[in-house]
Amino acid sequence: MAPKKAKKKEAASSNVFSMFEQSQIQEFKEAFTIMDQNRDGFIDKNDLRDTFAALGRLNVGNDELDEMLKEASGPINFTVFLTMFGEKLKGTDPEETILNAFKIFDQEGTGILKGEEIKYHLMSQADKFTEAEVNQMFTNFPLDVAGNLDYKNLCYVITHGEDKEQE
Repeated sequence: MAPKKAKKKEAASSNVFSMFEQSQIQEFKEAFTIMDQNRDGFIDKNDLRDTFAALGRLNVGNDELDEMLKEASGPINFTVFLTMFGEKLKGTDPEETILNAFKIFDQEGTGILKGEEIKYHLMSQADKFTEAEVNQMFTNFPLDVAGNLDYKNLCYVITHGEDKEQE
């Protein structure tokens, strides 16, 4: 009976790795290694504090760090780290769903939208964005020289985490 339990646990952890492409797993491993400041194979409160400090945020409270650590099911080794990302990304809509939302505004099917038009719609429809949120989006996904947003690439980045050109 014990071998079956071990097998089930192995299958569960291997499912985490099957959620991502090998290149994504490598990127997560690099991020984990950067965050594991003391190189003990686990991310703890001191590792998080050091990571924030390296990013220029020096006054992170213990409560905030404790809340982050509570999101994990236990000590954060690489498998738990990967599982946490998998759970966060699980709620992301499929690429096709996001594309279809943008296509409503793209009557010609060009894959691009005028920046001013998308800004207007984001700030006036449904869950309204603030101007700061729209500006942040345009900072992360800049408009081209003509003032257009390449929404197909934006959708790809949202669902895959990197530009198509970088692959």
